Amino acid sequence: MKTLKLSVGILTLIILSACAQMNASLIAPTGIANNDHEALAHYYETVAEEARSNLQKNKRILAAYEARPYYYGRRGLDLQSHTSANIRAHEKTLQESLRFAEFHKRMATKQHDDSINKAKVRSGPKLALDDLE
Repeated sequence: MKTLKLSVGILTLIILSACAQMNASLIAPTGIANNDHEALAHYYETVAEEARSNLQKNKRILAAYEARPYYYGRRGLDLQSHTSANIRAHEKTLQESLRFAEFHKRMATKQHDDSINKAKVRSGPKLALDDLE
């Protein structure tokens, strides 16, 4: 009976961990197509701005905790470490989203240049029968 409960518990844990959502902070929204690089760049720039504002807010909070630690008592150290962890997370999100935004800007530029080059090739000079002789 114990082994049955243990095996069911382990199986449940495996299924739940397999269905768990991975790092959702930088996953692109479902409303944007994969090849719409301009929209993806704009999305990641928006994420970066949100991360930057949260980062600044958490830095102000940390400065307040460090300026007057006696206000917060024993929980002050917990609050400081939690805020420091939030700062690190927002810095990581900011760097990743700026990197993704830059990547998608380059891809959008390349995609735009490729479409212009294809249009030039298609609308290039047509050969006449006189040119072949």
